Amino acid sequence: MTIRMLLVDDQPLVRMGFRLVLESTGDIEVVGEAGDGAQGVERALALEPDVVLMDVRMPVMDGVEATRRICRSQVNSRVIVLTTFDLDEYAFAALKAGASGFLLKDVRPEELIAAVRSVAVGDAVISPRITRELLNRHAADLAVTRAEPSPDRDPLASLTPREREVFHAMAAGMTNSEIGAELFMSEATAKTHVNHILTKLGLRDRVQAVIFSYEHGLREGQGN
Repeated sequence: MTIRMLLVDDQPLVRMGFRLVLESTGDIEVVGEAGDGAQGVERALALEPDVVLMDVRMPVMDGVEATRRICRSQVNSRVIVLTTFDLDEYAFAALKAGASGFLLKDVRPEELIAAVRSVAVGDAVISPRITRELLNRHAADLAVTRAEPSPDRDPLASLTPREREVFHAMAAGMTNSEIGAELFMSEATAKTHVNHILTKLGLRDRVQAVIFSYEHGLREGQGN
């Protein structure tokens, strides 16, 4: 399967560098480029790429708003945002807007390629440590929209008891192999559970599951 990519960055040399790296693989094709967020949204809707590599700081429209519009559209494109700093507030906002993760702009070529491949098949590209640090740093922002736990309103009501266990492990940042080891199941079974959970809760990926957990005031192990 060829992964179709859209590059969105206001620096032509950066786009050229990413294009050279990505197209050296044989299974990734850059189908378009854009120099600002507004142009990125327009081209994402027209080209429907599998993955969008999106800079967060751009003129006309920043990458956060562009990510939000793409993720709310009818296209199935997944977004990886590019940032300069590990705990960039723009990166956090982009995750809440629907991005499947973020990469630093000085990412090594092999890491970039692996990230694109992972996101193309529905995974997220952000370490559990960075995810939780971002969420902890912005706890006040989340508190504004966080739903108070209520016995009459269970956000995990659609999940089976086993899926609840997997959800809490996933929200803690565990990989499929770690979930399998923790809950005594195969990695393939863990992956199947993860996919069912994401579908039932209407979430795009693991990053969104972590955010969902925080927004609903959930804790690992609660409701098992």
